[in-house]
Amino acid sequence: MFSLFYGLWKYMFSKTEFHVLILGIDKAGKTTLLEKIKSVYSNLEGLPPDRIVPTVGLNIARVEASNTKLVFWDLGGQLGLRSIWEKYYEEAHAVVYVIDAACPSRFEDSKSALEKVLRHEDLRGAPLLIIANKQDLSEAVSAEELAQYLDLKKLDERVYMFEAVSAYDGIGIKESVEWLVEVMERSKRTEMLRIRAGVTGAST
Repeated sequence: MFSLFYGLWKYMFSKTEFHVLILGIDKAGKTTLLEKIKSVYSNLEGLPPDRIVPTVGLNIARVEASNTKLVFWDLGGQLGLRSIWEKYYEEAHAVVYVIDAACPSRFEDSKSALEKVLRHEDLRGAPLLIIANKQDLSEAVSAEELAQYLDLKKLDERVYMFEAVSAYDGIGIKESVEWLVEVMERSKRTEMLRIRAGVTGAST
């Protein structure tokens, strides 16, 4: 009987579609991350890094991981574009925040932008994955060092994790996506979005 219900549960979640925001200031490597995710989880070959240009507006990718459909929204990180981020908060199940771990001179700007994101009411309870990107570069700090620098305060019971990633060569990509799927499936945020949409048994 248990196996029957477990199979039904897995089937129901195979229909799940989660919306994940990819945020961060410009030149952090968000679009390179998105292209690498596409190449890892779909039959689509991502753009090579030398052909990727800064995002102006929005890039979208749909992939499937662990029987779960994921829609990634990569939003432009230039100062003048960050005001549009909040238009996407309400429907997001989780946030991936990308930081260039090889550029300490921009950590303060990254921290300031992240703190503003976390204060927004429309993202309350959304799981947060902070990417210490560009680990392929020798000068990149570790995820632990980045966590110490950011020194995030109480996150209203938000689930979060730091992950060392290289969007260039794929280090940490699968670990990051698998963590996202796991926490989104059981997060209060997902349940809230489900209820708001009047859906039972599957998320929005």
